[in-house]
Amino acid sequence: MKPNIVFLDEFSLGTNDLTPIKELGNYTSYYFTTPEQVIERSKDADIIITNKVRFGEEQFKQLPRLKQICIAATGMNIIDLNAAAEYGVVVNNVVGYSTHAVTETTIGGAIAMLRNVVFFDQFIKSGEYTRSGRWVSFDRPTNQLHGLNWGVVGLGNIGRNVARIATAFGCNVAYSSTSGVDREEDYPKMELKDLLAWSDVISVHCPLNEKTTNLIDAEEFEYMKPTAVLINVARGGVVNEQALCDALNDDKLAGAVFDVFTAEPMSADNPLLKVKDSYKLLLSPHTAWAAKASIDVLIQGIVTNIKNFLARE
Repeated sequence: MKPNIVFLDEFSLGTNDLTPIKELGNYTSYYFTTPEQVIERSKDADIIITNKVRFGEEQFKQLPRLKQICIAATGMNIIDLNAAAEYGVVVNNVVGYSTHAVTETTIGGAIAMLRNVVFFDQFIKSGEYTRSGRWVSFDRPTNQLHGLNWGVVGLGNIGRNVARIATAFGCNVAYSSTSGVDREEDYPKMELKDLLAWSDVISVHCPLNEKTTNLIDAEEFEYMKPTAVLINVARGGVVNEQALCDALNDDKLAGAVFDVFTAEPMSADNPLLKVKDSYKLLLSPHTAWAAKASIDVLIQGIVTNIKNFLARE
């Protein structure tokens, strides 16, 4: 008998073709699911697919039929894994599907900030270029990646790929570990404060957990160069957003590129919306991972996880 498969937040995979998943069972999907809707929508499910819908003990104890949760992402912090194990629910994620997309976003964000791409685009579209009478503008400084020090916070799959590409651009690369695991790497390892003081570009690629929550806070901004650029494509809670706003407003940091936020969607009172010079901050709504090709790889990963689970049943 085919399993009942319920996807609780199908919007999270965009418009990509989900046929390979639908063919695996009796498929039901919901565009978006609130916490209050989880139990009712999941009560007949053998398998749940979710990107951001949270499951803890309260949910597991009310869903005796549930056997598997497939996370449509890499991060597993939305699931209480201890509770899942207690109630016999297998939890699977998909690793590595967005490595290239997030790497490209990271490198592209660094270049966009260093070259002041947004400012100069608006400089022309506003008519200021036409009125200036100058064939070139030096109204804001531009810099190149080549020769800069690039610090990677968290040298996992994405961090390692960013290090590889940054090296190809001619950067000097070093990293700081957030896991505490010692491995042989191609790049020198530094303590976080030393890495922040050394780096011209810092990119964050670590998971969010007890060790990394507010890993970069007001104290850490004091170590950074005022000419540095900070990029966060990991999780919003790794960087204290109020401290980042203060650092940008006080010229302790030249710029920041953020794709992730402590609350998503961002709240109306988020301090990042109060940065005085908006050109110092480049924001995107958690889209670094979401290239169409990446989502296709993610879908295939979900299919594999379900097939492997069913084969063991």
